[in-house]
Amino acid sequence: YLSLYFKGDGSMFELVSPYKPSGDQPEAIEKLVAGIKEGKKEQVLLGATGTGKTFTVANVIKEVNKPTLVLAHNKTLAGQLYAELKELFPNNHVCFFISYYDYYQPEAYVPSSDTYIEKDASINDEIDELRHYATSSLISYKDVIVVASVSCIYGIGEKEEYEKSMLVLSVGQNIKRNDIINRLVDMTYERNDLDFHR
Repeated sequence: YLSLYFKGDGSMFELVSPYKPSGDQPEAIEKLVAGIKEGKKEQVLLGATGTGKTFTVANVIKEVNKPTLVLAHNKTLAGQLYAELKELFPNNHVCFFISYYDYYQPEAYVPSSDTYIEKDASINDEIDELRHYATSSLISYKDVIVVASVSCIYGIGEKEEYEKSMLVLSVGQNIKRNDIINRLVDMTYERNDLDFHR
């Protein structure tokens, strides 16, 4: 089961595949695209494993040509969809947005033993970077596909606040070193010559 949400005007999505839709796929693509253009809030694409649902959805994304959020119900499926869509859209911005916790233990109290368990968590820095890439891509580009688990509903915050904490550098841009340092200080970075972890 996939949930797809479309918004805004997009740049050109380029689907790269040696295959063409076949069997029931062309009709499904046509009906899904028509439903989106008609403003239908819900549509279902149902098929057994291996029947080409992801390829069908990729063709719908190409035809609708708008920034797309693909919601999966767990991290494993989100990872699989991300890999497949990244392969199908190598020239577009395919992003991954899942919970950055490798481990999370909420605080708890066990009355029977009068035991308090402290909150504990382990954040995966690589996943956190992927989340930031997804957010900055949505701000900077129109040809964006974000594959996410349900954690995306919590987001990173308001777009305007996020933009205030961004340092955007482009290839070929001329910028003074001190301007970069001052911007990093404004973003609450501190110099650290000993430990290069985040």
